[in-house]
Amino acid sequence: MTQPHFPLCAVVGADDLKLALCLAAIDPRIGGVLIEGPRGMAKSTLARGLADLLASGQFVTLPLGATEERLVGTLDLDAALGEGRAQFSPGVLAKADGGVLYVDEVNLLPDHLVDLLLDVAASGTNVIERDGISHRHPARFVLIGTMNPEEGELRPQLLDRFGLNVALHGHTAPAERGQIIRRRLDFDSDPVAFCAEWSQAQQHLRDRCQQARDLLPAIALDDASLAQITERCFAAGVDGLRADLVWLRAARAHAAWRGAQAIAVDDIDAVAEFALRHRRRERTDPAAAPSPPPAPGERAAEPRGGQGQWGDLPPRALPTGTRRDVPGWPKKP
Repeated sequence: MTQPHFPLCAVVGADDLKLALCLAAIDPRIGGVLIEGPRGMAKSTLARGLADLLASGQFVTLPLGATEERLVGTLDLDAALGEGRAQFSPGVLAKADGGVLYVDEVNLLPDHLVDLLLDVAASGTNVIERDGISHRHPARFVLIGTMNPEEGELRPQLLDRFGLNVALHGHTAPAERGQIIRRRLDFDSDPVAFCAEWSQAQQHLRDRCQQARDLLPAIALDDASLAQITERCFAAGVDGLRADLVWLRAARAHAAWRGAQAIAVDDIDAVAEFALRHRRRERTDPAAAPSPPPAPGERAAEPRGGQGQWGDLPPRALPTGTRRDVPGWPKKP
Protein backbone atom coordinates (compact mmCIF):
# COMPACT_ATOMS: atom_id res chain seq x y z
CA MET A 1 0.00 0.00 0.00
CA THR A 2 1.41 3.38 -1.01
CA GLN A 3 1.90 6.07 1.60
CA PRO A 4 -0.83 8.77 1.34
CA HIS A 5 0.24 12.25 0.33
CA PHE A 6 -0.39 15.18 2.65
CA PRO A 7 -3.55 16.78 1.15
CA LEU A 8 -2.93 20.05 -0.63
CA CYS A 9 -6.08 21.55 0.86
CA ALA A 10 -4.72 20.90 4.39
CA VAL A 11 -1.55 22.96 3.84
CA VAL A 12 -1.60 26.11 6.00
CA GLY A 13 -0.81 29.33 4.14
CA ALA A 14 1.28 29.35 0.92
CA ASP A 15 -1.85 30.50 -0.96
CA ASP A 16 0.11 31.90 -3.92
CA LEU A 17 1.98 28.66 -4.40
CA LYS A 18 -1.15 26.53 -4.09
CA LEU A 19 -2.81 28.68 -6.77
CA ALA A 20 0.22 28.41 -9.09
CA LEU A 21 0.26 24.61 -8.67
CA CYS A 22 -3.46 24.37 -9.45
CA LEU A 23 -3.00 26.50 -12.58
CA ALA A 24 -0.19 24.19 -13.74
CA ALA A 25 -2.50 21.21 -13.15
CA ILE A 26 -5.26 22.88 -15.17
CA ASP A 27 -2.97 23.65 -18.13
CA PRO A 28 0.38 21.80 -18.11
CA ARG A 29 1.41 23.79 -21.22
CA ILE A 30 2.08 26.72 -18.88
CA GLY A 31 5.44 25.05 -18.35
CA GLY A 32 5.67 23.98 -14.73
CA VAL A 33 6.47 25.83 -11.53
CA LEU A 34 9.79 26.81 -9.97
CA ILE A 35 9.55 27.17 -6.19
CA GLU A 36 12.21 29.25 -4.43
CA GLY A 37 12.70 29.32 -0.70
CA PRO A 38 14.82 28.21 2.25
CA ARG A 39 14.88 24.69 3.63
CA GLY A 40 11.98 23.46 5.75
CA MET A 41 9.23 25.30 3.84
CA ALA A 42 7.29 22.13 2.85
CA LYS A 43 8.09 22.56 -0.85
CA SER A 44 8.08 18.79 -1.47
CA THR A 45 4.86 18.38 0.55
CA LEU A 46 3.12 20.90 -1.68
CA ALA A 47 4.44 19.27 -4.85
CA ARG A 48 3.27 15.84 -3.68
CA GLY A 49 -0.15 17.28 -2.90
CA LEU A 50 -0.42 18.45 -6.51
CA ALA A 51 -0.17 14.88 -7.80
CA ASP A 52 -3.49 14.07 -6.17
CA LEU A 53 -5.19 16.66 -8.39
CA LEU A 54 -4.11 14.88 -11.58
CA ALA A 55 -5.86 11.91 -13.12
CA SER A 56 -2.97 9.47 -12.67
CA GLY A 57 -1.87 10.66 -9.23
CA GLN A 58 1.67 9.75 -10.31
CA PHE A 59 4.49 11.47 -8.42
CA VAL A 60 8.08 10.83 -9.54
CA THR A 61 11.21 12.34 -8.00
CA LEU A 62 14.40 12.80 -9.97
CA PRO A 63 17.12 11.23 -7.78
CA LEU A 64 20.10 13.31 -6.79
CA GLY A 65 23.09 12.56 -8.99
CA ALA A 66 20.92 11.04 -11.74
CA THR A 67 22.69 10.48 -15.06
CA GLU A 68 21.28 11.36 -18.47
CA GLU A 69 20.52 7.68 -19.14
CA ARG A 70 18.63 7.43 -15.86
CA LEU A 71 16.61 10.45 -16.90
CA VAL A 72 15.75 9.65 -20.54
CA GLY A 73 16.01 5.84 -20.54
CA THR A 74 18.25 3.50 -22.54
CA LEU A 75 18.15 1.54 -25.80
CA ASP A 76 19.49 -2.01 -26.01
CA LEU A 77 21.49 -1.82 -29.25
CA ASP A 78 22.27 -5.56 -29.28
CA ALA A 79 18.56 -6.37 -29.28
CA ALA A 80 17.96 -3.76 -31.96
CA LEU A 81 20.62 -5.24 -34.24
CA GLY A 82 19.77 -8.89 -33.57
CA GLU A 83 15.96 -8.67 -33.51
CA GLY A 84 15.41 -5.61 -35.67
CA ARG A 85 13.55 -3.70 -32.98
CA ALA A 86 14.46 -1.13 -30.39
CA GLN A 87 14.28 -2.51 -26.86
CA PHE A 88 13.69 0.46 -24.60
CA SER A 89 14.26 0.58 -20.86
CA PRO A 90 12.20 3.49 -19.49
CA GLY A 91 13.78 6.25 -17.47
CA VAL A 92 12.40 8.82 -15.07
CA LEU A 93 10.69 10.80 -17.85
CA ALA A 94 8.65 7.80 -18.98
CA LYS A 95 7.59 6.97 -15.42
CA ALA A 96 6.41 10.57 -14.84
CA ASP A 97 4.05 10.55 -17.84
CA GLY A 98 0.62 11.78 -16.77
CA GLY A 99 1.75 12.93 -13.33
CA VAL A 100 4.21 15.20 -11.54
CA LEU A 101 7.97 15.19 -12.00
CA TYR A 102 9.59 16.71 -8.94
CA VAL A 103 13.17 17.99 -9.12
CA ASP A 104 14.59 19.10 -5.79
CA GLU A 105 17.52 21.53 -5.83
CA VAL A 106 17.18 21.98 -9.58
CA ASN A 107 19.84 24.72 -9.43
CA LEU A 108 22.42 22.09 -8.45
CA LEU A 109 21.75 19.89 -11.51
CA PRO A 110 24.13 20.09 -14.48
CA ASP A 111 22.85 22.63 -16.99
CA HIS A 112 22.52 20.09 -19.81
CA LEU A 113 20.16 17.94 -17.70
CA VAL A 114 18.02 20.95 -16.80
CA ASP A 115 17.93 21.88 -20.49
CA LEU A 116 16.84 18.37 -21.42
CA LEU A 117 14.15 18.31 -18.72
CA LEU A 118 12.69 21.61 -19.87
CA ASP A 119 12.72 20.56 -23.52
CA VAL A 120 10.73 17.41 -22.80
CA ALA A 121 8.35 19.24 -20.44
CA ALA A 122 7.60 21.75 -23.22
CA SER A 123 7.16 19.21 -26.03
CA GLY A 124 5.51 16.37 -24.11
CA THR A 125 7.64 13.83 -25.96
CA ASN A 126 10.95 12.19 -25.10
CA VAL A 127 13.20 11.09 -27.97
CA ILE A 128 16.17 8.76 -27.44
CA GLU A 129 18.69 8.30 -30.25
CA ARG A 130 21.66 5.94 -30.21
CA ASP A 131 23.81 5.09 -33.25
CA GLY A 132 21.07 5.81 -35.80
CA ILE A 133 18.33 4.05 -33.83
CA SER A 134 15.64 6.17 -32.19
CA HIS A 135 12.68 5.67 -29.90
CA ARG A 136 10.08 8.18 -28.76
CA HIS A 137 7.39 8.04 -26.12
CA PRO A 138 4.92 10.49 -24.52
CA ALA A 139 6.20 12.33 -21.45
CA ARG A 140 3.44 14.73 -20.44
CA PHE A 141 3.95 15.80 -16.87
CA VAL A 142 3.81 18.86 -14.64
CA LEU A 143 7.39 19.84 -13.85
CA ILE A 144 7.95 21.16 -10.32
CA GLY A 145 11.43 22.40 -9.51
CA THR A 146 12.66 23.74 -6.18
CA MET A 147 15.73 25.70 -5.27
CA ASN A 148 17.29 27.56 -2.37
CA PRO A 149 18.86 30.70 -3.91
CA GLU A 150 21.47 30.75 -1.13
CA GLU A 151 22.94 27.55 -2.60
CA GLY A 152 23.33 28.85 -6.16
CA GLU A 153 21.33 30.40 -8.97
CA LEU A 154 19.99 29.09 -12.25
CA ARG A 155 21.22 30.73 -15.43
CA PRO A 156 18.67 33.28 -16.75
CA GLN A 157 18.16 31.18 -19.91
CA LEU A 158 17.02 28.25 -17.76
CA LEU A 159 15.00 30.37 -15.34
CA ASP A 160 13.03 31.80 -18.25
CA ARG A 161 11.95 28.36 -19.38
CA PHE A 162 10.06 27.59 -16.18
CA GLY A 163 6.53 28.80 -16.72
CA LEU A 164 5.73 30.19 -13.27
CA ASN A 165 7.92 31.20 -10.34
CA VAL A 166 6.84 31.51 -6.70
CA ALA A 167 8.98 32.48 -3.70
CA LEU A 168 8.33 31.21 -0.17
CA HIS A 169 9.55 33.18 2.81
CA GLY A 170 10.69 31.58 6.05
CA HIS A 171 9.34 34.20 8.47
CA THR A 172 6.00 32.75 9.61
CA ALA A 173 3.82 34.16 12.39
CA PRO A 174 3.72 32.10 15.62
CA ALA A 175 0.02 31.19 15.36
CA GLU A 176 0.45 29.94 11.81
CA ARG A 177 3.62 28.04 12.73
CA GLY A 178 1.76 26.25 15.48
CA GLN A 179 -1.06 25.28 13.14
CA ILE A 180 1.42 23.93 10.59
CA ILE A 181 3.20 21.80 13.20
CA ARG A 182 -0.06 20.48 14.66
CA ARG A 183 -1.33 19.31 11.27
CA ARG A 184 2.00 17.72 10.46
CA LEU A 185 2.01 15.82 13.75
CA ASP A 186 -1.56 14.63 13.15
CA PHE A 187 -0.63 13.41 9.67
CA ASP A 188 2.50 11.61 10.87
CA SER A 189 0.55 9.97 13.68
CA ASP A 190 -2.16 8.50 11.41
CA PRO A 191 -1.91 9.41 7.71
CA VAL A 192 -5.02 7.45 6.72
CA ALA A 193 -7.24 9.06 9.33
CA PHE A 194 -5.85 12.52 8.56
CA CYS A 195 -6.53 12.14 4.82
CA ALA A 196 -10.03 10.83 5.59
CA GLU A 197 -10.71 13.95 7.67
CA TRP A 198 -9.72 16.16 4.74
CA SER A 199 -11.16 13.96 1.98
CA GLN A 200 -14.23 16.11 1.32
CA ALA A 201 -12.23 19.33 0.97
CA GLN A 202 -9.62 17.55 -1.18
CA GLN A 203 -12.33 16.09 -3.43
CA HIS A 204 -13.81 19.56 -3.86
CA LEU A 205 -10.39 20.86 -4.92
CA ARG A 206 -9.93 17.93 -7.29
CA ASP A 207 -13.38 18.50 -8.84
CA ARG A 208 -12.72 22.21 -9.26
CA CYS A 209 -9.48 21.52 -11.14
CA GLN A 210 -11.22 18.99 -13.39
CA GLN A 211 -14.07 21.40 -14.15
CA ALA A 212 -11.51 24.08 -15.01
CA ARG A 213 -9.70 21.65 -17.36
CA ASP A 214 -13.00 20.90 -19.09
CA LEU A 215 -13.80 24.60 -19.43
CA LEU A 216 -10.34 25.68 -20.60
CA PRO A 217 -10.66 24.99 -24.37
CA ALA A 218 -13.76 27.20 -24.60
CA ILE A 219 -11.95 30.28 -23.23
CA ALA A 220 -10.42 32.36 -26.00
CA LEU A 221 -6.86 33.66 -25.90
CA ASP A 222 -8.28 37.00 -27.01
CA ASP A 223 -6.45 39.94 -28.57
CA ALA A 224 -7.52 42.44 -25.89
CA SER A 225 -5.94 40.37 -23.11
CA LEU A 226 -2.85 39.75 -25.23
CA ALA A 227 -2.47 43.51 -25.86
CA GLN A 228 -2.53 44.25 -22.11
CA ILE A 229 0.00 41.52 -21.39
CA THR A 230 2.42 42.52 -24.14
CA GLU A 231 2.37 46.14 -22.96
CA ARG A 232 3.14 45.10 -19.41
CA CYS A 233 5.88 42.66 -20.47
CA PHE A 234 7.48 45.47 -22.46
CA ALA A 235 7.27 47.82 -19.48
CA ALA A 236 8.86 45.16 -17.25
CA GLY A 237 11.82 44.86 -19.62
CA VAL A 238 11.58 41.09 -20.05
CA ASP A 239 13.78 39.42 -22.65
CA GLY A 240 12.17 37.30 -25.34
CA LEU A 241 8.50 36.43 -25.76
CA ARG A 242 8.02 33.44 -23.47
CA ALA A 243 6.69 35.62 -20.64
CA ASP A 244 3.85 36.89 -22.86
CA LEU A 245 2.79 33.37 -23.84
CA VAL A 246 3.04 31.95 -20.31
CA TRP A 247 1.20 34.92 -18.82
CA LEU A 248 -1.65 34.62 -21.33
CA ARG A 249 -2.04 30.88 -20.76
CA ALA A 250 -1.89 31.31 -16.99
CA ALA A 251 -4.54 34.07 -17.15
CA ARG A 252 -6.79 31.75 -19.16
CA ALA A 253 -6.25 28.94 -16.63
CA HIS A 254 -7.15 31.39 -13.85
CA ALA A 255 -10.35 32.33 -15.68
CA ALA A 256 -11.20 28.62 -15.92
CA TRP A 257 -10.36 28.25 -12.22
CA ARG A 258 -12.98 30.94 -11.48
CA GLY A 259 -15.49 29.22 -13.77
CA ALA A 260 -15.57 32.23 -16.11
CA GLN A 261 -16.16 32.18 -19.86
CA ALA A 262 -13.51 34.77 -20.78
CA ILE A 263 -10.26 36.27 -19.48
CA ALA A 264 -10.76 39.36 -17.32
CA VAL A 265 -8.35 42.00 -16.04
CA ASP A 266 -8.49 40.33 -12.61
CA ASP A 267 -7.17 37.10 -14.15
CA ILE A 268 -4.27 38.95 -15.76
CA ASP A 269 -3.42 40.70 -12.49
CA ALA A 270 -3.73 37.52 -10.41
CA VAL A 271 -0.94 35.71 -12.28
CA ALA A 272 1.28 38.67 -13.20
CA GLU A 273 3.92 38.10 -10.53
CA PHE A 274 4.06 34.35 -11.24
CA ALA A 275 4.98 35.05 -14.87
CA LEU A 276 7.24 38.08 -14.33
CA ARG A 277 9.13 37.44 -11.10
CA HIS A 278 12.01 35.48 -12.65
CA ARG A 279 12.00 37.37 -15.95
CA ARG A 280 11.72 41.03 -14.95
CA ARG A 281 14.81 43.07 -15.75
CA GLU A 282 13.62 46.53 -14.75
CA ARG A 283 12.95 46.94 -11.04
CA THR A 284 10.79 50.04 -11.52
CA ASP A 285 7.00 50.13 -11.52
CA PRO A 286 6.03 47.43 -14.07
CA ALA A 287 2.97 49.44 -15.13
CA ALA A 288 5.09 52.41 -16.19
CA ALA A 289 6.28 52.31 -19.80
CA PRO A 290 9.70 53.72 -20.78
CA SER A 291 9.74 57.40 -21.78
CA PRO A 292 9.79 58.01 -25.54
CA PRO A 293 12.91 59.62 -27.04
CA PRO A 294 12.81 63.44 -27.43
CA ALA A 295 11.71 64.95 -30.73
CA PRO A 296 14.37 66.71 -32.84
CA GLY A 297 15.25 70.04 -31.24
CA GLU A 298 13.71 69.16 -27.88
CA ARG A 299 15.61 68.65 -24.67
CA ALA A 300 15.39 65.22 -23.08
CA ALA A 301 13.09 65.00 -20.05
CA GLU A 302 14.77 65.06 -16.68
CA PRO A 303 14.93 61.85 -14.72
CA ARG A 304 12.17 61.24 -12.19
CA GLY A 305 12.89 63.21 -9.04
CA GLY A 306 14.03 66.35 -10.92
CA GLN A 307 17.77 65.80 -10.51
CA GLY A 308 18.60 66.81 -14.08
CA GLN A 309 21.83 65.97 -15.88
CA TRP A 310 25.09 65.59 -13.96
CA GLY A 311 27.07 68.84 -14.18
CA ASP A 312 23.98 71.09 -14.52
CA LEU A 313 23.80 74.09 -12.19
CA PRO A 314 20.71 76.13 -11.42
CA PRO A 315 20.63 79.50 -13.24
CA ARG A 316 22.01 82.41 -11.18
CA ALA A 317 21.95 86.15 -11.91
CA LEU A 318 25.33 87.91 -12.14
CA PRO A 319 25.99 91.60 -11.35
CA THR A 320 25.74 93.89 -14.38
CA GLY A 321 29.03 94.38 -16.13
CA THR A 322 30.72 91.46 -14.40
CA ARG A 323 32.31 88.75 -16.43
CA ARG A 324 33.21 85.37 -15.02
CA ASP A 325 35.33 82.85 -16.85
CA VAL A 326 35.37 79.32 -15.53
CA PRO A 327 38.15 77.55 -17.44
CA GLY A 328 37.66 73.94 -18.14
CA TRP A 329 34.01 73.76 -16.98
CA PRO A 330 32.28 70.94 -18.85
CA LYS A 331 29.77 71.92 -21.46
CA LYS A 332 26.21 70.89 -20.88
CA PRO A 333 25.23 67.79 -22.80
